[in-house]
Amino acid sequence: MNILILGSGGRECTLAWKLAQSSKCGDLFIAPGNAGTVKFGTNLELNPNDFKQVKEAVLNHDIQMVIVGPEDPLVLGIHDFFLEDNDLKNIPVIGPQKYAAQLEGSKEFAKEFMYRHDIPTAQYKSFTVENLEEGYQFLETLHAPYVLKADGLAAGKGVLILNDLQEAKKELEEMLGQQKFGAASSKVVIEEFLDGIEMSSFVLTDSENYVILPNAKDYKRIGEGDKGLNTGGMGAISPVPFADAEFLSKVEKRVIIPTIEGLKKDQIAYVGFIFIGLIRVNNEPYVIEYNVRMGDPETEVVIPRIKSDLVELFKATADKKLNNFNLDIDQRSATTVMMVSGGYPEAYDKGMQITGLEKVEDSIVFQAGTKLSGDKILTSGGRVLAVTSYGVDFKQALKQSYKNIEKIHFDKMNYRTDIGFDL
Repeated sequence: MNILILGSGGRECTLAWKLAQSSKCGDLFIAPGNAGTVKFGTNLELNPNDFKQVKEAVLNHDIQMVIVGPEDPLVLGIHDFFLEDNDLKNIPVIGPQKYAAQLEGSKEFAKEFMYRHDIPTAQYKSFTVENLEEGYQFLETLHAPYVLKADGLAAGKGVLILNDLQEAKKELEEMLGQQKFGAASSKVVIEEFLDGIEMSSFVLTDSENYVILPNAKDYKRIGEGDKGLNTGGMGAISPVPFADAEFLSKVEKRVIIPTIEGLKKDQIAYVGFIFIGLIRVNNEPYVIEYNVRMGDPETEVVIPRIKSDLVELFKATADKKLNNFNLDIDQRSATTVMMVSGGYPEAYDKGMQITGLEKVEDSIVFQAGTKLSGDKILTSGGRVLAVTSYGVDFKQALKQSYKNIEKIHFDKMNYRTDIGFDL
């Protein structure tokens, strides 16, 4: 089976690594891919949001399945594009249709879905620039910290948690009145702050059945001790030590099953991943957010723990046969540490040469923001490399990742030395 992965980050590199191991994988293509994905397949220079380019590639390379990595093509409706095109309609796409993708594309849509189906989540209200004053008044009814979320997609950076009421009002005005996050913050959801510890659950559904993938916890802030600006993620661990059988049973009964059943009740066709951002409050799960694709860097610890054939898993998803699929999970812990460009998540330089990758032992390096220049690998993004390791527990796995990070170098590189500090 010839497969096309859309995307260019660490998530897509990890999917390519795993798919390439399957005897059922024919030619593998990654669009646009990065310097790491070329080891597993063929990179195609195209924009995943340009559906005509995607169609051309699918027909030229006899693609029989498309895996959508990032959220943008899903929110823009790539799955619908395939279903509505006579040349493409029989090619399965792993990723939900446009209407369903609003679970990530609109915080308000997701909140309304949760309320409708009694899925535990924080209280909220949404505001636009027209009712900015009401937003100020709602903030006054809450206790600090104050949570402000841009309604649309903001590359993982559209959530602010603020301790000062006046600062929260100022940020609300900047988000709505000055479009701090562009069109993504033309509407802002304000919600109550839930005090607890976060983790994520991952589900793959064929619209009728589902399988639960390994859980994970990522670290979003740039600085040690979870300080500083939000990033796309600085590291992750799987499984989550505090998520015992009792808690995970609550997650399935109170969150996962109502989510799958809610999609059916609302007649929302959904084929693909559901990423459920959770917070544990007094040992009870609450949903912070949905994403409609795998997380990054969570993919770099979740996928390495799946022992089953990934092509077979995706085929069962496309064929609506997940109820017959027996998912085999590696019981070891997996951790990943992101190596990022100096200055990220703000301004940073690109084009730094990466050295030392060939010295890495007993870890897997998934490339994210990289590009090839002749035989050199250069940085081309903020998050550059994910160094993933296995261990009997997360501490042993992290020790291995950090040991190998010391062998890798590029100018101004940065990483957190405290992943897992709160566990």
